[in-house]
Amino acid sequence: MGDVAYLRGDEGRAALAEVGDYRLTEASRVADIASARRRFGDRTAVLVETVLLRRRAAAKFADPARWLFTDEALQQCTAEPVARHRAARLARRRVHDVTCSVGAELAALRGTAAVLLGSDLDPVRLAMARGNVAGVDLCRADALAPVTRDTVVVADPARRSAGRRRFDPRDYTPALDLLLEVYRGRDLVVKCAPGIDFGQLAELGFHGEIEVCSLGGSVREACLWSAGLAAAGRRATLLDRGEQITDTDPDDCPVAPAGRWIVDPDGAVVRAGLVRQYGTRHGLWQLDPDIAYLSGDELPDGVRGFEVLAEIGFDEKRLRRELSARDAGTVEILVRGVDVDPDVLRRRLKPRGAERLSVVIARIGTGAASRAVAFICRPSR
Repeated sequence: MGDVAYLRGDEGRAALAEVGDYRLTEASRVADIASARRRFGDRTAVLVETVLLRRRAAAKFADPARWLFTDEALQQCTAEPVARHRAARLARRRVHDVTCSVGAELAALRGTAAVLLGSDLDPVRLAMARGNVAGVDLCRADALAPVTRDTVVVADPARRSAGRRRFDPRDYTPALDLLLEVYRGRDLVVKCAPGIDFGQLAELGFHGEIEVCSLGGSVREACLWSAGLAAAGRRATLLDRGEQITDTDPDDCPVAPAGRWIVDPDGAVVRAGLVRQYGTRHGLWQLDPDIAYLSGDELPDGVRGFEVLAEIGFDEKRLRRELSARDAGTVEILVRGVDVDPDVLRRRLKPRGAERLSVVIARIGTGAASRAVAFICRPSR
């Protein structure tokens, strides 16, 4: 707590500005820390750590220059665009963030919520939140001991312990099953790991909407919206494209051989199980009903695709010959339904040419009729 008070004060802010000018690279870190220690003595460690955390936070926040973090809190912080999206869904609601930590969700919610409260058990993180999101009401409270009524409860349970991920939602802190039980019958929003077992959620007592969000080309989280807030059963939100797909959308997506283009849908679409809905929306078809790759003769606007140059039965020697004949040098390998490690295969192929190509490997068909197919492609970008 003393460190937080120091960092929030005039002296600490001035010291952070000075240390922020240090490079703190692998090559310079020893000398930089020695210099800081001569200036700031015992405060050096917390100053250097804060500067480094702020630099890392730039991947999640537009302007983390005045924020305070702990390492674990930053790892769990919601990326700013994801938090803003969630806050927009909660516009004009009375909201209580019961695991507010250092305030990443509160920073987005304070611009949309009608009433906003944050609480946490960790006094250090609460002290940081008071500086990070000044003006928001905060209190120290256990997420499993409700202190508000008639609010939408937002929770982001910790999914790490000593730096290691927890995969069973009953091992979250607080445990997901306990959160669902304590707030049963109330409007509840819970941020979860994107890899959470959807089939397990009903067993834990969840009945509502599962939203999977992607940002910057990667899946960021799964978010659970209780029945009173749900608009679908499953939703994929592609923040980069401003696009949402739900299980209420049309899904009459046919299955047919590859056309001119192959599309690997955004990870949020695949994770949410909405490949057919996505394909139908964009006029694409599936290569196989059990494989997520889609195909079409036209590439949807803004979507990366793979222009099919050749289709062969997957055989490593034949693939090597085909790539060599096309002067392949840089080869991107995508695989679904076939037990192939792309990195290992790339090393064995030993491409040495000048062309940049992609290979899409998939299992087509079922049972005895199934076969592994390799599509040699040119990426659209």
